[in-house]
Amino acid sequence: MPRLREAACWAHLRRDFRDFWASNKSEIAREALDRIGKLYDIERDGEPMCAIGSSTMASGQAANVLHAARQKLSQSKVTAFFAWSEQQLVRIPGKSDLAKAFRYGLSRQDAFSLFLTDGSVAIDNNPAERALRPIGIGRKNWIFAGADTGAETLARAMTIIETAKLNGIDPQPYIADILDRIHDHKINRLDELLPWNWAPAGAENSQAA
Repeated sequence: MPRLREAACWAHLRRDFRDFWASNKSEIAREALDRIGKLYDIERDGEPMCAIGSSTMASGQAANVLHAARQKLSQSKVTAFFAWSEQQLVRIPGKSDLAKAFRYGLSRQDAFSLFLTDGSVAIDNNPAERALRPIGIGRKNWIFAGADTGAETLARAMTIIETAKLNGIDPQPYIADILDRIHDHKINRLDELLPWNWAPAGAENSQAA
């Protein structure tokens, strides 16, 4: 399995159909929106069951539950959506924005289907975009990072902070604990320090006792 895998964003695909429907009131675009909407209905029903605030960093049992729900309820709908998409391409003008939307989805079918095989993968990247919004708002401040290496360091720090938030962790004690422990932490056990696996050092000692 490759280390990095592309996960396409269903919200971006939906936006293309929404824009076309808004300007043309196309029944085909409307049906595309309805089909994608049913996938989001399954996600909304699954998240409370998993007791997670965001599908972006589902882990452990929660990811397994969400994966099972997607396999049972979403898999067939995704397969049907792409089969239906191919059928629509022969019915509409090939140069239309609607055809472009269908071709965009079909050309990335594997990436749009990745969330079905991994419960820790979100159906869209909306949580990541929300996490990046403060960076966009404060971009005038980032101009003065001093150098490319400083900007890269800032990007890494903000990634860690926002990932901690997505996992319901207060970033300050998390980072303080990690910095205190990482110097003598075994390199083959670094996964234990990732936000979705992390437990404070005190909690680990209590469990051991």
